[in-house]
Amino acid sequence: MASILRLYNAALIRRPMFAQSATAALLFGAGDVIAQQAIERQGKNHDFMRTARLTFYGGAFFGPALTKWYQLLNRIKFPSPTKAVIYRVWLDQAILTPVAVGFFFGTMSIMEGKGISGAQDRISTAYTPTLIRNWGVFIPTQIINFAIVPHHLRFVVVSVVSLFWNTYLSAINASSQHQEAVESDINTEK
Repeated sequence: MASILRLYNAALIRRPMFAQSATAALLFGAGDVIAQQAIERQGKNHDFMRTARLTFYGGAFFGPALTKWYQLLNRIKFPSPTKAVIYRVWLDQAILTPVAVGFFFGTMSIMEGKGISGAQDRISTAYTPTLIRNWGVFIPTQIINFAIVPHHLRFVVVSVVSLFWNTYLSAINASSQHQEAVESDINTEK
């Protein structure tokens, strides 16, 4: 196990984009599997396309974006370590997070074939409560992350917490998708 961790650590340093994108893909997919099996109790009715969409999103969008974001935050110099933590957490949660939450729901809706209007509906329904819950989870996480974790391991810390967060996101996204389908059926019957 120690040798696997050493190899992973080396990949994070040598090829951060690849390693972090692969990590994000794996953890978004795993979060969806946990959501479908442990929370929604799908059993044999597992929606593999949903898992594929979330895995793709993690590897193709979230991983690369977060890799570049952390590289940017790490380049910014601050007058003291305390101010560095405060400003990095603020930048992360006030700039990246609101965009990332909206982008997640919009992208998922479009990949599900709901189009722009479906994305707008999903964002209007799920955005604010998800953003508030995100702050409750990730502000404390990022304070610890930016205060004591080495630069190249910050993505890993966020990724571990994100496994549980991705489970939540997958369940909320599926709940919003189910609610939209019910509302569509009601409108069709009228």
